[in-house]
Amino acid sequence: MPQQHTRGRWVRLVLIGLAAGFLSGLFGVGGGILIVPALMLLVSFDPRVAAGTSLAAIVPMSIVGVLSYAAGGYVDWAAAALLAAGAIVGAQIGSHLLSRLPRRALRWGFIAFLLVVIVSLFLVIPSRDASIEFTAGSVIGLIALGLVTGVLSGLLGIGGGAVVVPMLIVLFGASDLVAKGTSLLMMIPTALSGTIGNVMRKNVDLPAAAVLGVAACTTTALGALVAAAITPQLANLLFAGFLAAVAAQLIVKAIRSPSS
Repeated sequence: MPQQHTRGRWVRLVLIGLAAGFLSGLFGVGGGILIVPALMLLVSFDPRVAAGTSLAAIVPMSIVGVLSYAAGGYVDWAAAALLAAGAIVGAQIGSHLLSRLPRRALRWGFIAFLLVVIVSLFLVIPSRDASIEFTAGSVIGLIALGLVTGVLSGLLGIGGGAVVVPMLIVLFGASDLVAKGTSLLMMIPTALSGTIGNVMRKNVDLPAAAVLGVAACTTTALGALVAAAITPQLANLLFAGFLAAVAAQLIVKAIRSPSS
């Protein structure tokens, strides 16, 4: 349930939003990987409310991020639509399977996947002029990628960017900037859909989400500008470091969670 906020908590919410917004713009991710644990550790949120509040805050920061990348022509609208179509369906499947599959085993499997992705980012250096080529195979592949991303989101609460951005680069030949802009666009409908459900279940602190979202919007464009200013090689290196931090967080969760 939503909780009362003291002045100190509002300040912490603003700081969390500022950091999440910058990461969102820089890496093309939703920022939930930072927001959820920060809300739990720094603002004493219940895990479900933290996840729901984070998802609601992702909507405005993703919109600002998309506009920032679109200004430079770095958003593939058709690819984002295909990814979102798969992700919306996948999220429902993941939510349905949540109580039926061993999440601990899935988490370790996803950690292994992230480690493979990290290695691949050092082997594939994207060209800033590259774009996604649409064939029957790539269309099916984009929908499948969205589906898998949605399932993981529903099962593990993992934001789509950590999966979509590197896969668009490695498998579909997208530039790092197009991958990030397209990832942010894909998140908007899925985050909206999830937020509506969370509001109905009272798993969102709307005032906190508003503060997080507004604060994040002030730094998202800055993150996107930094992403465009650095070289693709450095961008890959930084993103690999980000994924390593995500994997480390998941490893801690996997170790602490019960075997069941």
